[in-house]
Order: sequence, then structure tokens, then C-alpha cells
Amino acid sequence: MSTIEDARRFYARLMAANAASADPRLEEVFASVPREAFLGPGPWTVIADTSKITTPSADPIHLYQNVLVALDADKGINNGEPFLHAMWIGKLASRPGEIVSHIGAGAGYYTALLARLVSPGGAVTAFELDGKLAGLARENLKTCGNVTVVHGDAVTAPLPPSDIVYVNAGVAAPPAGWLKALRPGGRMVFPWRPAENVPLALLVTRTEKGFACDPFMRSWFIPCVGASALPDAAKVPTREEASRSRSIWLVEDRPPDHTATAVLGDVWFSSSPAQVGVDG
Repeated sequence: MSTIEDARRFYARLMAANAASADPRLEEVFASVPREAFLGPGPWTVIADTSKITTPSADPIHLYQNVLVALDADKGINNGEPFLHAMWIGKLASRPGEIVSHIGAGAGYYTALLARLVSPGGAVTAFELDGKLAGLARENLKTCGNVTVVHGDAVTAPLPPSDIVYVNAGVAAPPAGWLKALRPGGRMVFPWRPAENVPLALLVTRTEKGFACDPFMRSWFIPCVGASALPDAAKVPTREEASRSRSIWLVEDRPPDHTATAVLGDVWFSSSPAQVGVDG
């Protein structure tokens, strides 16, 4: 029978292979951070489509698969799909010394992975609106010296200047403050849900003249409180328009023009690419 170390190592190899990341550290961090330490005592409830299945025992070996594990089943909150997060984290290409804002940190598992990837010298601020989850994250991450857990609303609270903004709750549009928090060359990944039939993940990069964006996959997350409702007078994109978006603009910096695929309050999306390069 496989040992938990064998299972964790194979799981890490699967995560890295699915992410197709050139960074060998991705496999290392998935192998070194024990998932069970962030899920409470077993047996655990695993979510499969609309079904809920209980693991046969409290043996953590059951957790080292690409499965969703419930954190609060009544609220629909789970630990997230490992394949998806491995891909997202791989796309962000984090480096030692970078500053991360993690929005919707849950119980802190993916926060811990990010914290290791930006070490040494980097730091993570983890925002969690749910008080119970914020308390769990604070306890689970107490051995991570470069993580600060904030029980608060990342939509209204200012983010620290960040190289990475990692968003784990669905938004109709990213708040302007999140874009402004990105440092030159900074990256943000978030679940974009401007309409029921437009569930996309976007990678945003701050460039010299704007914010480049890449809608790279479909994704579903629970709504982000305070940022999931459409603003008044919104231009809501079709699925095809949303997929053609290549840049995001602050309305205060540039008014929407004929390239607009979506206009959502303080921000709008364009089919025209942002200029390549970063602020100097």
C-alpha cells in the first residue's frame, strides 16, 4: 500500500504536469505542503458535481487527488480544485521577493503554496471575509512567517502594492483598486462572471500603457461579496465578446471606445491589446 509521502509526491507531479509550468518549484511546494493540514479532521466530504461523498476514513491519502473538499457545505465553500489552482499559480510565475494579495483565502491551503513560492523575501496578505474561515486560516498559517491573514473585505479595503493579486471569488468586474494595486509588471488572476453564461478566468498583466488580459479558461467560483453584482448602465458582454477581451482599462484613465467588449462601472474591457512592456 502506498504511503502518504508517496501519494503526496505523485499528486504533486500530477499538479505540475497539468500546470505545464517551467518552474520546478511548483511540484516541490505541492509535495511539501500537506493538504490535510488545511481541511480539518476527517473523514472529509468530497464534492462530485452535485453529489457529496464522504471519504471512507480519515486517512489523508484520500485527499491527494483532483477533488473538491467541502470547507462549509451549507455555504457552498470548498477547498478548490487542485488542477485549476496549479494551472493558475503556474501562470502567475511568482518569484522570490514578490508581494502577493490573496483574495478569498479560505482556510489557507493555496495561500501557503504562494507563500513558499515567493520565499525568501516575499510576503502574502490573505484576505478572507468569512470569520470562521479567517480564524482557521490564521491558525493553519501560523508557521508561515511571511503571511498575514486579514479578516476583512478586500473589495472595500485597500490592497497593499502587489506583484500578484490572486482572486478566488467570482466578480462581475475587478474593482478599480485591485488594478491600481498592481505594481509594474504585476499579474492578477480572477474569475470573471459578468453574466451567467460567461464564466471565464482572466490573467491580467500591468503593462506600460494599460492592463493586458488573457481569458484563458472557463471557471466557476462562489460570488465575491460586493463585486459580483452588475453596476448600473453596464454593457454586458456575450460569451464571444468576453473571450475577445485583450485589455482592461480604468474609465478615469481612458473612456470606453468602439473596441469595448464590456463596460462595467469603473472599468471596461477592450478587444484591442494593451501595449507590451512595463512601467519604468
